[in-house]
Amino acid sequence: MPRQAPYLALADVLRTRVLAGEWEVGARLPSRARLAEEYGVGRNVVQRAVDLLVVDGLLEGRAGSGTYVRSPRERLRLVRSRHRERTGGRPRGAEARERGRADSWDADSRVGVPAPEAIAERLGIAPGDPCVTTRYEFLAGGQPVQLSESWEPLARTEGTAVVLPEAGHLAGRGVVERMGSLGIVVETVVEVPRPARATREQANLLGIGPGDLVLLIERTMYDTGRRPVETADMVVPDRYREVVYEFGVDRPVPTVPGR
Repeated sequence: MPRQAPYLALADVLRTRVLAGEWEVGARLPSRARLAEEYGVGRNVVQRAVDLLVVDGLLEGRAGSGTYVRSPRERLRLVRSRHRERTGGRPRGAEARERGRADSWDADSRVGVPAPEAIAERLGIAPGDPCVTTRYEFLAGGQPVQLSESWEPLARTEGTAVVLPEAGHLAGRGVVERMGSLGIVVETVVEVPRPARATREQANLLGIGPGDLVLLIERTMYDTGRRPVETADMVVPDRYREVVYEFGVDRPVPTVPGR
């Protein structure tokens, strides 16, 4: 069995001490030199161990001051549901719940982007066909908690007032409402969740470490003719959010005794 790297072993020890409350929230940790002497390791080992706990959100570094125990970040719940809308929920409730407790978002759209082969297959179009692609960064308390990249066939919305998801009179109202304004009824949503590791770009945007655990949700929306109208890849950092799926249950038809 391979031996654990020294910095990982030290990180485990320091994590245990932090979680046990040996240092209170806001307390300053001993210096790198003192920790290195206490555990009989080099300062570079201490540095890597501390850096790992900073990435984990247990510690924070303050320039010129040292390393401190940070306040624990709440792990937000992201509920994936369409059930409540069909049973009398607010029309825009689904969009709010999909963002969990995110209170704002940034979006950047581009028109006429050629569809990559994988996206084209999901949208049922030819590779290279023009699309509208929008990148989202969802924020909670000013901190990023989710990324999303959406693709829509340009042929569906070209020349209309809803070609851009975050512009016009239906800005930010979601795919279902925008497509509905064009007479396109979105009937089915298919989601495929997969565990993944954050790329360096995703990590930089989410404030996590490259290779950290994320949930990748591949979503595709279909109209009543089973034609895709939008597909998206959502990236949810496991450290900040838990994803919950909610399903409605068909009620049994009451039976009359003796019949």
